[in-house]
Amino acid sequence: MPDVQQELEYLAQADQHIAESEQRLASQIRVIEGMIQNGHTTALAEECLCHLQQDLEQWRVRRALILAQWWSQR
Repeated sequence: MPDVQQELEYLAQADQHIAESEQRLASQIRVIEGMIQNGHTTALAEECLCHLQQDLEQWRVRRALILAQWWSQR
């Protein structure tokens, strides 16, 4: 069983990944908006956006699993 400090580190890492993923997602949305304004096709950029959304969701699930494990051991 991981110690409390290690569990908190895992949670902090997940939080950091979530924050970074949210920033990348917001940035990609701005890129797409700019592409639309300039008349460019956005198919590839939108595909990238979908992957970024999936990554964010995976980090959120990971965080939830960390918390579930934390509470199940208490």
